[in-house]
Amino acid sequence: MLQSLRDKIHGWPAIIVLGIAVFAMSFFGIEGYFSSQAETFVAKVGKREIGQQQFQDTMNHIRQQQRAQMGDQFDPSVFEKPEFKQQILDELIGQQLVLQANEDLGMRVSDQSLRDTIAATPAFQVDGKFDPTMYRAQLAAANLTPDMYQNNVSTSLQSSLLPDAISGSTIVTNADIDRYLDIKLQRRDIRYFVLPRPAPADSQVTDAQVQDYYKAHQADYMNPEQVSLKYIEVNATDLKSDTQPTEDELKKRYQDEIQRFGMPEQREVSHILVNVPKNATPAQQKAALDKAEKIAAEATPENFAKLAQQDSDDLGSKLQGGDLGWLQKGVTNPAFDAAMFALQKGQISKPVLSDEGYHIIWLRDINSGQTKPFAEVHDQLLKEAITADHDRMYSDVAGKMTDLTSQNPGSLEPAAQALQLQIKETPLFGHEGGQGIAANPKVIAAAFSNDVIASGNNSSLIDLSKTDSIVVRVDKHVPAAPRPVAEVRDAIVQKILDERIAEAAHQKADVLVDRLSKGEDLATVAAAEHADVQTAKQIQRVQQGPGVPQPVLTQAFVTPHPENGKPQYADVSLDHGSYAVLAVDKVEGGDLSKLTADDRQQLYRQMMQVYGGVETQGFIDALKTNTKIQIAKDRM
Repeated sequence: MLQSLRDKIHGWPAIIVLGIAVFAMSFFGIEGYFSSQAETFVAKVGKREIGQQQFQDTMNHIRQQQRAQMGDQFDPSVFEKPEFKQQILDELIGQQLVLQANEDLGMRVSDQSLRDTIAATPAFQVDGKFDPTMYRAQLAAANLTPDMYQNNVSTSLQSSLLPDAISGSTIVTNADIDRYLDIKLQRRDIRYFVLPRPAPADSQVTDAQVQDYYKAHQADYMNPEQVSLKYIEVNATDLKSDTQPTEDELKKRYQDEIQRFGMPEQREVSHILVNVPKNATPAQQKAALDKAEKIAAEATPENFAKLAQQDSDDLGSKLQGGDLGWLQKGVTNPAFDAAMFALQKGQISKPVLSDEGYHIIWLRDINSGQTKPFAEVHDQLLKEAITADHDRMYSDVAGKMTDLTSQNPGSLEPAAQALQLQIKETPLFGHEGGQGIAANPKVIAAAFSNDVIASGNNSSLIDLSKTDSIVVRVDKHVPAAPRPVAEVRDAIVQKILDERIAEAAHQKADVLVDRLSKGEDLATVAAAEHADVQTAKQIQRVQQGPGVPQPVLTQAFVTPHPENGKPQYADVSLDHGSYAVLAVDKVEGGDLSKLTADDRQQLYRQMMQVYGGVETQGFIDALKTNTKIQIAKDRM
């Protein structure tokens, strides 16, 4: 299509058309030309946008995490609830507000902090030290370049700058700790009895009552929306290549990529860092340079480690005498890199300026690296060539499938016939997913999207994996619909009776609590109701093992303290509409003498984290009130 347009747009007709277009855009303004483009953001936070892809990727990531953690208990319907989607969007909005505040306040992640974080990652370490070869191997396995990974880490660190700063300024006093412990370790003596489940005052349920309940709670009695799909699939494992790479082609590949099969040149270095403050004055810069030059003049291989321990501002390496281990090009910042590779073994550099400050670098050793011979990597090259051939075939077929299904949005037949692909089908499934491809969150999202389900179009290409893609379209659509009242009548009748029983039990419990509060004896009242009194002493908020029913335990610690030796009473709703009557006889504060110093220190850290989280959320809430935020709920 593009080529046919190129063939036609030549000569003086094209010049006239182009001239009219330029005149039109000049006259009306190019802004008007673009203003008709549809907005695609889910939320706009100031000038920052949260796109549909970012929102969907976050939802899918959380869905996969919860599915893995909860197993059979996982409930996918939660992800369709508007309040849950809003909760996830609020988190993303908070992240954008924090990143925007970082920019406004001039806060950024230093190269040194980024390097230290990466170097401290256990996956990149060998014998407890950062290993560049392991670093490259791990990134290659994840299909990441160093720049991509460093950007990801930098963004993650950037998101925590403000929260960490706020948490660091949080104050937790010993009085705060004592007050919290007194509440947490509080002990109470209680008595309680469970009322027998009463009969409903009226056991008759009329058809009119069933109809009224059905109408008021119709959302509880719906058949869920369902779809079945037709789809075509291209999978690299199904594609067969008739050719094998020749030895000459493998040797050429080896020569073209020979740097992959050698250890890169590495340098074992130590350094001493003299920080230069952000927005430093000329006087501060000169003071830092003078200090760095003095250290450089004094430094020798023999005393370098001692000077680093004494004078270096790099907390990550000073305790190791400034040791940074083996480094290769690209791991540090450009200025450090250039100076490091300009030194001879054993030399100590003059002060080198970077974003962090001045570095004095000692080159301790050099490893020039070695290259593996062709024979040693022959099988690897062959496997890679075959895989690359498969990938090319896969990309070609997937691309054609995308083009054909886009050109014929109302059918999969043209693409299936042209590419000799089988049209497959799924059974009906709902928003919670189904079996096979219907369990994939991307497929579920596409199946219930407006473009596919309402407009009846083919979906865009859906990547099931790096080498497996499908295009789907709706075969059958069953809208959500109320179940017939006759089908759910028995369940509604039981629900109405249960509510009547619960209300009768509640009224009974209220009457008994009122009588006890006026001075009647608990044991006497319980005996009259044919109930057994249970006694529990010295109970705490967190129950170890079976014992007091959880609703009773929860109510026991929100019931007011006894006054003048008189118990406080409350009724407690239990499961299945039954009720208990509770008496709180005694309250004692926590015994703080039993806590060790380590326990208090651990609690202090936990409280710092919690208080910091609350303060951070308060700061984000303040940012929200001063930032224009647009939310497109229809795109969530």
